[in-house]
Amino acid sequence: MRSTSPSEAEESDERSAGFVLFRCCEERRFYLVLRHRVGGHWAFPKGRIETGEDEFAAARREVAEETGIEGLRPVPGFQATSRYRFTRERRSISKTVVYFLAETEAERTRLSHEHSNAVWLEAAEARRRLTYEESRCILDEAEAHLESRTRHSGKERVRGSRIDRCGSQGVATRDAVA
Repeated sequence: MRSTSPSEAEESDERSAGFVLFRCCEERRFYLVLRHRVGGHWAFPKGRIETGEDEFAAARREVAEETGIEGLRPVPGFQATSRYRFTRERRSISKTVVYFLAETEAERTRLSHEHSNAVWLEAAEARRRLTYEESRCILDEAEAHLESRTRHSGKERVRGSRIDRCGSQGVATRDAVA
């Protein structure tokens, strides 16, 4: 039987922040999803919050580092949280990720070494491409928020929301192994 030292059995907490980025083209919305080099999963740009940084500043920095995109127009009133657990080097990690929503006019990306691909996709295709359910729930919340803003501004509604199956209060969960 293998012995486990206390450091291997400890649980760690990690906090990250990111953005759900979208751009509009010919009255259609496209969302940016990134493919991670390690693991090959598709997700939104995000990363760890550094000491002394708030969530919003960390999210902006991570977008710039991971995509090269700096011209963001944050959408007021949107903040969604994803919580999940995974294992890294035999340690249990409890991760909380806060997402903001922003529009950009940028189309081209300059990927960091962490990513192998980036694509702009309409919501339905982005939803299919995203690897984890909690990312799909965050996308659904972003779409619902943007549609709500569109309705309140007197513009025509584009499509219905699927937010009801993703839980309440912007929290999505998953268990994964990394």
